Amino acid sequence: MKAEQVKTLKLPTMVLGLDRSADAAHLYAACMDGGIYQVNVSTGEAVVLTRHDSFASGVCLVPETSTLISSGYDGVLQWYDLTTGKTIRKVSAHSFWSWQSAVSPDGKYFASVTGQYLAGGPKYEPAPETEPSVKLFDAGTGKTLHEFSHVPSVQAVAFSPDSQYLAAGNLMGEIRIWEVATGKQIATVTTPSLTSWGIIKVHAYQGGVYSLAFSPDGQSILACGIGQMRDPNSGNGRQTWQRFAWRKDGAPRIAEINEGDAGGGHPEAIAFHPSGKFFVMAGRLAQGKWNTGFFGESTGELIHSLDTKGRLTKVLFNVDGTQMLLAGGVGQPKAKDGKYPDFGRIVVCNIA
Repeated sequence: MKAEQVKTLKLPTMVLGLDRSADAAHLYAACMDGGIYQVNVSTGEAVVLTRHDSFASGVCLVPETSTLISSGYDGVLQWYDLTTGKTIRKVSAHSFWSWQSAVSPDGKYFASVTGQYLAGGPKYEPAPETEPSVKLFDAGTGKTLHEFSHVPSVQAVAFSPDSQYLAAGNLMGEIRIWEVATGKQIATVTTPSLTSWGIIKVHAYQGGVYSLAFSPDGQSILACGIGQMRDPNSGNGRQTWQRFAWRKDGAPRIAEINEGDAGGGHPEAIAFHPSGKFFVMAGRLAQGKWNTGFFGESTGELIHSLDTKGRLTKVLFNVDGTQMLLAGGVGQPKAKDGKYPDFGRIVVCNIA
């Protein structure tokens, strides 16, 4: 396979969340300025649809509808109707940030995760949550269906391809998986090697699971993040993904990135290609050759790579997998004549 960058779209601020229309002609971007933007891929025109009172961290187009659900660091979820151009409802889901959110493939459910890391003891282990860290909603009505406990902060969430299971991963490298219909927790995956203990600039835990993706057959789950290091604040951890057979007893690790394939950096997004033949991990580059790596599904080997020269927060594909969309941005530039230049980016790539 080969990926070729064909277009870069600019937005005013860093893009933290992204979704697309069914035909991928329009994109929906959640940005640091709180805006939820509709972006015309052909022209690059970006229009603000609605806003959050803090960073907008996620946005999802509910399948087969005209409804967008967005989330933000204000802890609020917003339902927006693209047809009428109006906000349908707002739900105060969390008292802290919504770190990440997701809509189920069948369009029935919406999940959001939260949690603030506060030291809970002399070893700086996380204090118990002050509110449910994982919430599941009816995507159509906004009704709360389940509230799940986890260890804060919970930074990643994903649905299985059949929409029957929900996974959430946290700072400490623990992934919990629930059955959506019953709310029963059915599996726990533990991977402390994705979490670092800072001993140089700050004494605290950092890192953890930043993104999750179920395999196309739903039998395994991918997690990505930084590997362990002495100085997590430097952001130069090892580019890392790990794969677990979560349905088996003990949820064993069955694969991880090869030593020679990883550089230094901070992966923030992971996703399978629609063909199921490979998956992509993207993030920030510290040392190495790529901030976007393509890995064979069966071998786990690095088969292609890109360096888009910026931070990446989300990976998406169009329906047939011929196009890849990378959301993120570049470092915030200094103001010129009292105005900050656009530093949000969406990179459009052709896949062959």
